[in-house]
Amino acid sequence: MPWRNKEASSPSSTNPPLEALQSPSFRGNMADKLKDPSTLGFLEAAVKISHTSPDIPAEVQMSVKEHIMRHTRLQRQTTEPASSTRHTSFKRHLPRQMHVSSVDYGNELPPAAEQPTSIGRIKPELYKQKSVDGDDAKSEDTKSCGKINFSLRYDYEAETLIVRILKAFDLPAKDFCGSSDPYVKIYLLPDRKCKLQTRVHRKTLNPTFDENFHFPVPYEELADRKLHLSVFDFDRFSRHDMIGEVILDNLFEASDLSRETSIWKDIQYATSESVDLGEIMFSLCYLPTAGRLTLTVIKCRNLKAMDITGYSDPYVKVSLLCDGRRLKKKKTTIKKNTLNPVYNEAIIFDIPPENMDQVSLLISVMDYDRVGHNEIIGVCRVGINAEGLGRDHWNEMLAYPRKPIAHWHSLVEVKKSFKEGKPRL
Repeated sequence: MPWRNKEASSPSSTNPPLEALQSPSFRGNMADKLKDPSTLGFLEAAVKISHTSPDIPAEVQMSVKEHIMRHTRLQRQTTEPASSTRHTSFKRHLPRQMHVSSVDYGNELPPAAEQPTSIGRIKPELYKQKSVDGDDAKSEDTKSCGKINFSLRYDYEAETLIVRILKAFDLPAKDFCGSSDPYVKIYLLPDRKCKLQTRVHRKTLNPTFDENFHFPVPYEELADRKLHLSVFDFDRFSRHDMIGEVILDNLFEASDLSRETSIWKDIQYATSESVDLGEIMFSLCYLPTAGRLTLTVIKCRNLKAMDITGYSDPYVKVSLLCDGRRLKKKKTTIKKNTLNPVYNEAIIFDIPPENMDQVSLLISVMDYDRVGHNEIIGVCRVGINAEGLGRDHWNEMLAYPRKPIAHWHSLVEVKKSFKEGKPRL
């Protein structure tokens, strides 16, 4: 077999010797070829062959691998879209499960999800027990405690609103004997200093009062006033029990008050007198293309007096909440010695459109105190998971983008279970 040794030692052979592969000139030629994208497929095949071929040096194998990995990494980076820098601070606070686009799976594909079958599968919803206590509490808050009949009339000459409490019907029994001793307190909100009440009627569930009460008030202020009736059960030896209440938001609901108008209302269940904390007007506007939410605090009215002077020093704090966590908060200026402040100040948050269904806004009206802690006058909340007007205002903003939507919102007390981290309104 001498012809094989002669052919291996001849300079015209296609396989270069080991010294030639380690020479600088060979490495330079290989670097030039690596820059050519057309040779990428050939190099990938060469890497695979190099695992079983000891003739190619280890340094050449490592340089080819590094070039292939660098090339694929650059290709993957060029295909990822660039995100807006204004939303990086918002996304930094989002939970980990929301960052789906930032997960790099490499060259491996995620495993295919198994198709669920309904045969032999346990359904946990069939074993859940209904919350009887929760349903009872909800129905208890909305149940009626009888009816009350009253009438309204306005005396234009005396500039006085005349409220006549006529009678009540089907009141609940509060005493052990199966009866009650009812009477009615009357307020014309937001003024709670002027409190009037009827006589106490003994041992009856269908009392007839037939009493008149006069509230001096200019006619032009009637649109901003509310009638509050609280029905109590008198107890000589302990605290009086509250039966329920009626709040008439619109005094012109039945007529223009030029003549006496009789009104029947259901008495709503309540354990304590609801306190009128005031209202706040603000507008919401969202720009989907810019990912910008603008809340404009316009004004407040009839705020609760927090100082001994009978006034407050109110300002508004707006907190951006996401999945039970506060991401940002911003404040308005402080208005001194007023219960009807006017702000007209805009507060802006940068929120991507895909995260609008995960956020909500908590609006808190605060009373500034120079010495002690600032006190909360009342709060309201808007968002997709809010209740009542807060949810409707949010949905209306999303339905009409780039258009400011303004509404009045009633302030409510901060409950013990309500915190900025876990909003419950």
